[in-house]
Amino acid sequence: MDRGSNKHSARVDDELAQEVRGFVQGVGGARAEANRVPEPSAEGEPEVSSVLGGDEANDISRFGRYIGRAALPGDREKLRLSAETLLAPDDVLADIDSLPAGQEFHTVAEIWSALGRR
Repeated sequence: MDRGSNKHSARVDDELAQEVRGFVQGVGGARAEANRVPEPSAEGEPEVSSVLGGDEANDISRFGRYIGRAALPGDREKLRLSAETLLAPDDVLADIDSLPAGQEFHTVAEIWSALGRR
């Protein structure tokens, strides 16, 4: 039986595989591991934005975090359900609600364009 590695024991191989499973499989909608979530700003310090320039309403990557992979391709209702499951903020849900009914979207970029953003 081939284990895939002769540098480690089978137990260590399994542990290493488990550590990178989320990266390799690309689990959609998964939550970040606790050790990868940045700490909040200290009291009295300004909030740090992940968006250059601080305009989160025009951040496609922020919007895309709340669209699960299983929701695509999907229409407005399927996207809304996915966003609710991923605990999307109100502005993201409002954007999804403003999408045209009955249209199917295949990518987050298509959704972003339908919202009139570039």
